Amino acid sequence: MERIISMKNLIKFTINVAPVTKKNSQRIVINRSTGRPMILQSERYLQYEKDAHWFLPRVETIDTAVNVKAIFYMPTKRRVDLVNLQEALLDVLVKYEILADDNSNIVHSMDGSYVDYDKDNPRTEVYIWQITN
Repeated sequence: MERIISMKNLIKFTINVAPVTKKNSQRIVINRSTGRPMILQSERYLQYEKDAHWFLPRVETIDTAVNVKAIFYMPTKRRVDLVNLQEALLDVLVKYEILADDNSNIVHSMDGSYVDYDKDNPRTEVYIWQITN
């Protein structure tokens, strides 16, 4: 069965905050009640999550198959994993109910995503469109 991309339901927005990965921004803390170590997200990632919220569109939560294209403009030319940036973005989109979930039934693909460099204006340009059969 051939997949047809419909641009009819395109949502486009820009998160004007320097992209941050979630995986590389973790910290280990000791749970006070159990004394066991646990992994938490870094304060840097948590701040990114809060700051990104201001730039998200007010839309009805998406619960159908979509393609999420993201262009990540980084403030430095340091190497960064695209997949880690995508994971952080999707977690933000789910947390703030742009997407109902980030499983493969909803985020069907992330075609066209890439990392670029913009020292003066780091940001993430996001395009979400419905995929129909």
